[in-house]
Amino acid sequence: MAYTLDTKVGELLKDTGAVEILEKYAPGVSKNPMVGLAKGMTLKALLMMPQAKEAGITEEMVKKVLTEINARK
Repeated sequence: MAYTLDTKVGELLKDTGAVEILEKYAPGVSKNPMVGLAKGMTLKALLMMPQAKEAGITEEMVKKVLTEINARK
């Protein structure tokens, strides 16, 4: 199953290969205590949060990371 914007953050974090790629783009993200609050959220919902916008995280960026994650399967 390919990861999409409808994938929950928690699903990605269970995949060690996906975490390695996430860490490449956002070092420390998987260890951040706040990520626990987002585990039940989809990536799409996460993008709508003000914190994502403040951090400069765009849908295009997330899609690029997802493409890389999905390509390794």
